[in-house]
Amino acid sequence: MPIAPSPQLKAGLFARGSGTIKGPKPTPTGAPPPKPPKGLRIEHRVGVQAPAEVVWEVLSDLKSWGEWCKLYPKAAGEIRIGSVLDITLALPGRPEEEIHPTVLEWVPNEQLHWRLTMLGGLVKTTRYFEIEALAEASCIVSNGELIAGLMGPSLGKRLGRTIYRAFVEMDDDLKARAELLWPRRKP
Repeated sequence: MPIAPSPQLKAGLFARGSGTIKGPKPTPTGAPPPKPPKGLRIEHRVGVQAPAEVVWEVLSDLKSWGEWCKLYPKAAGEIRIGSVLDITLALPGRPEEEIHPTVLEWVPNEQLHWRLTMLGGLVKTTRYFEIEALAEASCIVSNGELIAGLMGPSLGKRLGRTIYRAFVEMDDDLKARAELLWPRRKP
């Protein structure tokens, strides 16, 4: 059996070629580029045939999540930076769990991010919903979570498929609800 040639390494001390270490390219202002967040990312995206405003209306109405969202059958709180939300998490195949994430940032019609610390800080998650308007009456919703901390990536790998399927189901339900509301709101 022939041996494949070794890969061409392009970074660090083992780079082939110039023998120098090159850092990341600076931004136009000269500052180094931001580092991507560490952790395991689980994300699902869905196209919605409704304006970003309607999708935001559905997402920001925490009290009504129980009517359409199986992953979070109960949600309460005020969406503002630093506020703590009261949410029931219902991952398929696992017992329901009360969680109390802190809102990191939100922009109406664009995004909602929250952070949750579990297991005494060994698992830290950043949950995000991001809405990207494509046209007047369509958008893409990114529904995801970044799982970090000492035990975060191992927990994420163990539950990753379950979490991903729950995100897909939530996206399908969010899409259905927003598209149902949209025709009623048309002028």
